[in-house]
Amino acid sequence: MLRKFVLLAALLACGAALADEASVRKLVEAKLGNKVQSVTRTPYGGLYEVYVDKNLHYTDEKVSFIIYGVLIDTKTDSNITEQRIRKLTALNVAQLPPLSQAIKRVKGDGKRVLRVFSDPQCPFCKKLEVELERINNVTIYIYPYPIEAKFPGSTGIAKSIWCSSDKGKAWEDWMLRALRPSGRTDCANPIEQIDAVATKLNIDTTPTLVFADGGIIRQYVGANDIERFLKDTPTK
Repeated sequence: MLRKFVLLAALLACGAALADEASVRKLVEAKLGNKVQSVTRTPYGGLYEVYVDKNLHYTDEKVSFIIYGVLIDTKTDSNITEQRIRKLTALNVAQLPPLSQAIKRVKGDGKRVLRVFSDPQCPFCKKLEVELERINNVTIYIYPYPIEAKFPGSTGIAKSIWCSSDKGKAWEDWMLRALRPSGRTDCANPIEQIDAVATKLNIDTTPTLVFADGGIIRQYVGANDIERFLKDTPTK
């Protein structure tokens, strides 16, 4: 009997929580005029997390205020907002192009994994390569992803790098030292397949970094931020 009572109480509490989240969603959508992707009650001071337009905001159950900012857990010094955004926007790694279609570079023990969609003519991709030089103990998979409309000539360079006998060296020579690859451009290459997958996953910016758990950064970032994301990436 006690077990049934506890189960009933849990179900009622769950139903109340869902009802609260639904009412918060309606109130936020009415105030902002935008469709809300999700509403989740947080364990922080009765705040509700509101995910809208790829951003997180916070409010109370009556939506009497909306906080546009970052939520930090002072006990753990964790950036809760960043962790939640990472989870909410994560890609399914299984849907990414196979690693055989990437340029592989192993640094140190190579235990950590980072995938990067990169355009050989993109200035910020070249800046990222400088930052990646500062990262150790990681295996980096570069998906050559030329966006020809933005960077004319990128496709030819990407194919020439892929056709080189040492793809990793050819990539680094071009991105870090501006040494144009001498390989031919008519070998079998994965450029079109990578483009098709990137389009399907709405990856339209270079560089785009994808971590082992699917966490994604759609812009250039420095080595310190990359290290932090790698550190926070679950190993399993």
